[in-house]
Amino acid sequence: MPSRHRSVVMFFWLLWTGLSAGLLAGGEQPPQPSVSVTVPSAVPLSVPQLVSRVRNSVVVITVPDRDGREEMLGTGFVVSTNGLIATNLHVVGRGRPISVRTADKQLLPVVAVHASDQMLDLAVLQVDLGPRKLLPLPLGNSQEIEDGARVVVLGNPLGLKHSVVSGVVSGRREIDGREMLQLAVPIEPGNSGGPVLDMLGRVHGVVTAKSLVKQNLGFAVQSKDLKPLLDRPNPVPLERWLTIGQIDRHLWTPLFGARWHQRGGRLLVDGKGKGFGGRSLCLRNGDSPELPYEMAVFVKLDDEQGAAGLVFHADGGQKHYGFYPSAGKLRLSRFDGENVFSWNVLREIASPHYQPEGWNHLKVRVEEKRLLCYVNDHLVIESSDRVFTKGRVGLAKFRDTRAEFKQFAVGDQLAPSRVAPEVADELRALVEKLPGIESLRRTDLTPLTKRAAASVVVLRDKAEVLERQAAELRRVAGDVHTQKVVQELAALTHPKDGVVDLLRAGLLIAQLDEEEVDVDAYVASVERLAQGIRQGLSPEATRGDRLQALDRCMFKENGFHGARFDYYHRANSYLNRVLDDRTGLPITLSVLYIELGRRVGLNIEGVGLPGHFIVRVVGEGEEPQYVDVFNEARHVGPEGLSKLVRQYAGRALRDADLRPSTPKSIVLRMLANLRGLAERSQDNEATLRYLEAIVAIEPEAIAERGARSIIRFNTGRRDAAVADLDWFLEHRPNGLDLDRIREMRDLFSRQPAPR
Repeated sequence: MPSRHRSVVMFFWLLWTGLSAGLLAGGEQPPQPSVSVTVPSAVPLSVPQLVSRVRNSVVVITVPDRDGREEMLGTGFVVSTNGLIATNLHVVGRGRPISVRTADKQLLPVVAVHASDQMLDLAVLQVDLGPRKLLPLPLGNSQEIEDGARVVVLGNPLGLKHSVVSGVVSGRREIDGREMLQLAVPIEPGNSGGPVLDMLGRVHGVVTAKSLVKQNLGFAVQSKDLKPLLDRPNPVPLERWLTIGQIDRHLWTPLFGARWHQRGGRLLVDGKGKGFGGRSLCLRNGDSPELPYEMAVFVKLDDEQGAAGLVFHADGGQKHYGFYPSAGKLRLSRFDGENVFSWNVLREIASPHYQPEGWNHLKVRVEEKRLLCYVNDHLVIESSDRVFTKGRVGLAKFRDTRAEFKQFAVGDQLAPSRVAPEVADELRALVEKLPGIESLRRTDLTPLTKRAAASVVVLRDKAEVLERQAAELRRVAGDVHTQKVVQELAALTHPKDGVVDLLRAGLLIAQLDEEEVDVDAYVASVERLAQGIRQGLSPEATRGDRLQALDRCMFKENGFHGARFDYYHRANSYLNRVLDDRTGLPITLSVLYIELGRRVGLNIEGVGLPGHFIVRVVGEGEEPQYVDVFNEARHVGPEGLSKLVRQYAGRALRDADLRPSTPKSIVLRMLANLRGLAERSQDNEATLRYLEAIVAIEPEAIAERGARSIIRFNTGRRDAAVADLDWFLEHRPNGLDLDRIREMRDLFSRQPAPR
């Protein structure tokens, strides 16, 4: 696989669909592969003998990366005496110069791509050998090589040229409809295209990918799939190969680097431009349009944090205007030079008419005294800036953005991108009358087919509306569930009799995320554990007897233990999973210990040390006994307590550290743990659930209520976010800047919430 490949994905060449094959110019016949002259060894060779025999037939293949800068490395091998080199298609890519070097570093000029197959990820290069002679490697019968057979792979892993690894054929796997050889061999980027050799020196496969799941596991295209390519080539001269997918230079002029290419009617750009901020332009050739004029394009970004769109009044250098989405907002800028100090953002606005992660229609109307900028036929920016008054038009991209453009147009007055309202109303009425697809007939579609393009837009618009409604309904269903659980949790932590059922509270926390958790069933399972402990105790059992029985039940008989290898997995915070998997965090194991202890006559309290959680067993007239449940209920004395605090907090033990935690504070700490995990993974919906529970349990939790307001707004729950701000204004908590709260409330009320 080429070096610097960020993810090894089988058949990633599908990113390059549209690859066409051509004939040699002037009807010239392609060179025919000559019969291999290398004879396989009659007896199995050692690895050093095999490598010595074949090394000179293995080559290094390099192509520039998408930015045209760093080299991507792969492998190939000679398959005929007249200069045919087999490799992977994804090694050579398309539209990029290809270099081939031998083991002695001699450059072999590539004159054609003799054969290629996207589905097989195979390519055969034709090189000019000149006076040089190279011995081809013989192709074996990959259908006959047995599982467990020893093989050797030559290649250039991670840039380490001409490296050798050995292993075995470990099986065959069907991947994307093709049977591949599975190899128990260390495969790394740079090995792609290398030969898989048996110990007689015969090629049985072409390395194409490493496993994304297991180390020392790779896959290879079988040699039986390479032979048809050699028999029936589809040659393309290199000069034409380099133009496949390239932008039409008669129509466009790219500036400042990046890779501009085309596929069908679309222009695509990737790679970082050489200009400041990754800027790259692609200007349409021809004269500057006369005022007034309009220009438009549909654009789609791979990442909404990127930026790409229209440019106009461009001087062919550093100066131009630009209208483009940037980090989810729409921006009109004037570029007066080569860096940010000479760039001027004239206007930037968030618009509800912009559709993130989809196609957006950008249009600029350029008049003598004003600039009008539209997104999806809605005017969003108007400017009277007239520093530049003429120049070329085109496209731009910034940062590491990958973008697609389609339907670029310039004219006096362009048609709207959307269907006219009256036509849309008429078509929507027809759509409403359509039967379900089960009963749909061709005649039902006839009225829509007469205006097919507009009908397709209306149908897809309705589908998007229904999909948004369905997504919102699923979120509302989740909110209903959350509210029900939160109410139960709040009631549990404020009991009338003063006794908090920590077990049930912990299970309700799990139920926030896993609706199917059967709280009563898990409570019953804990009751059964407690019943087993009680049955083994005599009526005269002391506190020590009960404690020993509890420890034996949890850690000896049932195998509960602290989570050490996946400590931060959310499951460790769910009491149902602790009971199922017998592993958990210090606090969840301690809750179970407390609740089991209570059921067998022990008074156990939680102790929230900084960074760790333990318990203490208390009895009338007896010294508290501290227990580190996470570490198999190890009993901890004064010295051990000091060591724990120093280990987790880096300071000396304080008296306050040993105060018992209230049941409510334990529940809040469990929720805070989950909140931290959700925030780390940027899971806003989960974060909101935990904040809802925290605020319900502790209404005076000012910081959590403020955070909840922001997340409510960011997840589209605007009115609920405003309600939190109103609570601050009504209760006026100390230390809070109420003017800032009012400003935030005004902003939330005026601005549409994100969807």
